[in-house]
Amino acid sequence: MCAALGIVLFRSVEISLIALYVMTIGIIVGSIYGVHEILNVHRWDIIALIALIAGLGMGKVVSKVAMEPLVEYMNHLERFSKETLHELNLPINTIAANLSMLRKTNGDEKSVKRLDRIEMATVMLKERYNELDYLIKKQTQRESIETFDLSDLLGERLSFLKPLYPHAQWDIESQTCLVVLDRMGLAKVIDNLVDNGVKYSSSVALMYISLKDNKLTICDKGCGMDEMTLLRIFDQYYQSDVTMAGYGIGLGLVKRYCDRYNIGLHVNSVVDEGTSITLEFNRGKNGK
Repeated sequence: MCAALGIVLFRSVEISLIALYVMTIGIIVGSIYGVHEILNVHRWDIIALIALIAGLGMGKVVSKVAMEPLVEYMNHLERFSKETLHELNLPINTIAANLSMLRKTNGDEKSVKRLDRIEMATVMLKERYNELDYLIKKQTQRESIETFDLSDLLGERLSFLKPLYPHAQWDIESQTCLVVLDRMGLAKVIDNLVDNGVKYSSSVALMYISLKDNKLTICDKGCGMDEMTLLRIFDQYYQSDVTMAGYGIGLGLVKRYCDRYNIGLHVNSVVDEGTSITLEFNRGKNGK
């Protein structure tokens, strides 16, 4: 529905702009002719000034015609997104509440395993809900900057991610690291980096994660990358292995976040040995 509305609105804008462009040319040419021939003014500096004023006036009209439908469409899209998110929140909470009740009445091993899978799917759905909420706020430039301990956020994300990768082995070292950043955006960055590390590892993923000296390092012992691949890993939609799940946008999001908040981003990789990605915080003024 939003796409159809957008097509109609922008088609109307296109037609209006073409019509106004023709009118603008006509008004400017008519102004020049009227001043020169009818008013008998032969000073071209005065004629040019009048033509400029006429052009600026029509330019304001053109910009108003062009921007109003766009603003209307963006406002409609924002309202639609917020309403959809609100409607999604209710079934998620309903599933979670009923899941808690079912655990009280179903204690056999098979039922518990099924309920665990439902709970994991609900948690993942809640994560996607939070991501959509974050992206909407990001689009409207209402980001939430706060002071927090990165080690706490890292612990939260790993507690969520570890059950998703039961085959992975983890070596984690974490120290206190206070940062002033967009917390939800940084959570997405951590999720993307860990997911890539596991995805491009062998059947037994070995993940080393270190947070110390204001640096977060995520290493895997996977397939690694050659120099040509390293040059393109931050390109949107690029995937070094098209057989892997995903859309090739994760590392692009990571780089945009790091650029936005002045976080150092360093990548080292060796083919068949693995990849190491380091985020360097407090480089200048993060979050400012």
